[in-house]
Formats: sequence, C-alpha cells, structure tokens
Amino acid sequence: MEIRKLSLGQMGTNCYVLWDENSLEAAVIDPGAEDRRILDIIEENKLKVEYILLTHGHFDHLGGVNQVKASTGAKVFIHEEDADCLTTPMRNLSVLAGMKLELDPADGLLSENEAIHLGELNIRVIHTPGHSKGGVCFLVEDTLFAGDTLFNTSIGRTDFADGDLDELLGNISSKIFVLNDDIKVLPGHGENTTVGYEKKHNPFLQGQS
Repeated sequence: MEIRKLSLGQMGTNCYVLWDENSLEAAVIDPGAEDRRILDIIEENKLKVEYILLTHGHFDHLGGVNQVKASTGAKVFIHEEDADCLTTPMRNLSVLAGMKLELDPADGLLSENEAIHLGELNIRVIHTPGHSKGGVCFLVEDTLFAGDTLFNTSIGRTDFADGDLDELLGNISSKIFVLNDDIKVLPGHGENTTVGYEKKHNPFLQGQS
C-alpha cells in the first residue's frame, strides 16, 4: 500500500492518493482543490484511478472532484446521507464561502461496513455521523482515513445544520476507539495521529474510550 498526502486549498484540506503497489489501482480521497497537484502524482506513478472516495460532503473536500474524475474516469462515491451535497451549494456549505459549488451526482453511494476492493487492498467504510450526516472513515489495513471525524487532539465541527456533538463523540468512541491503538489516523486537516494517542490525549474524548 502506498499513500501520498497533500494539503490543498485555503483551508488546508488533506487529500490522499492511495494505491495498491502491485496493480497500481488507486483511489483519491477528498480531492478538495488544486487538482493539478493530485493529477501530477497520478501521472508520475502511472496510476489507474478507480475511485474518488469522499469522507463527507463539505465543499473544501469536493472542489477538485469533477476535474479529477474527468481526467481519470474514476467513479465518485459518497455516503447516501451526504449525496445531495455534491449538487446543492447550500448543503455543501460553499455558499458560506461566497461560492456556488455544484458537481455531478455521485456514481455510487456508500453504506456502513461496505467493502471496496482496490487491487489487493480492502477498504472498509465506517459511518461516523456527527460532523455531517454522511460522514465516513475509511479503514485500510493499519490506516484510518478519518476525514473531519477525528483530528490530532481535536474533532470535527458540529455547529453546522446537520452536526451533532453527542453523535460524533459516540461514534468515535464506539467505532474508532475500538480499533487497535496502533492504527494510524490520517485526518481531513492537520497532522497524523494514532487511535491510542487520541484515547490518551484528545481533550474532547477523555473518559469516552
């Protein structure tokens, strides 16, 4: 498994290019902006991008979706609860930033515990609403792509219309903190962490594990 991390756009959204080393089949997780930087990695490594996987439907994670899809032919997947974010600027919050981001509809909808195969890799979908109704994490081997569910010593915002603090904390506790402590957490913003580190040091989650 190979992973490249890019911090993109004005909000420093983390995008990840993930691929199977043998088949070179790849997925792009959260192409939020600066699509040329993403495509450079794809071209340099001669990757075959099968999927664009979205952890949730907020604009800073979506801005490069159409461009990456057009260049690679990849299929776009998002959780069913956030599917309308792709086509509705009010739902993807781009209107709050003075934008009007409208994208093509998703090619497929994600659901809890769904398995996505990428060469020899198995990507498991973990539904973790709280930051958004359709928020998900992707577990691949010893790595969790956490989107805006869990950050290094922080958590995703819950003050948007479909946010819910109690729901987010509950999902982190019941679905992420049950994973092995050494699982690497690759968040939607900021620095990487581990499940074990967050159990001990995340101030929002003390007593939750």
